[in-house]
Amino acid sequence: MRVGVFGGSFDPPHVGHLAVAQDAVEALALDVLLLVPARVSPFKAGGETTPGATRAELLDRALAGHPALRVWRGELDRPAPSYTVDTLREIQEAFPGAEIFLLMGDDQWRSFPQWRNPRQILQAATVCVLTRGDGPEEGDAPDWPHRRVRSRRVDVSSSEIRRRAAEGRSIRFLVPEPVREGIIENRLYGIRDAALSAPGARSS
Repeated sequence: MRVGVFGGSFDPPHVGHLAVAQDAVEALALDVLLLVPARVSPFKAGGETTPGATRAELLDRALAGHPALRVWRGELDRPAPSYTVDTLREIQEAFPGAEIFLLMGDDQWRSFPQWRNPRQILQAATVCVLTRGDGPEEGDAPDWPHRRVRSRRVDVSSSEIRRRAAEGRSIRFLVPEPVREGIIENRLYGIRDAALSAPGARSS
């Protein structure tokens, strides 16, 4: 069995996350790709403002109906901060004998030598660095084995979506419709009343 691991804040999950996930499933012939919402990243001061359970619920909405994509809540059940080496250990136990592929972006790869127990991570999984678009590969960490996985570039970010929601601007088509509905239902990201109106120029 081939199991992928794709971590992040997912605050909120958006179409860029899903496009990258689908590209990875196809490129690596994965049987399952686990999307792992972090409780608190050790590289992010102050933690997340949106509760982990809420972010996981939005991910459930985003992935509904996809046969290969699943939410892994293991990091939300452990004390903060979240360390990848611990997550991989749990996934190995849950999928005994599986070949595990850890996905990360170029920025994460550049900081990889500072992660907790990077050599243990390399023993537990094949590190796959996502290379977006047609641009050059960036900032390889010297002497660390990895493979490159080409994925499409989708110019959207979670921070942009949070900002647009707070400003009462549309987030349609930037997130899957079930995620948009969840943001409205839970009044996330300081969403403005103007963004709750019927479809139109300033509807959410």
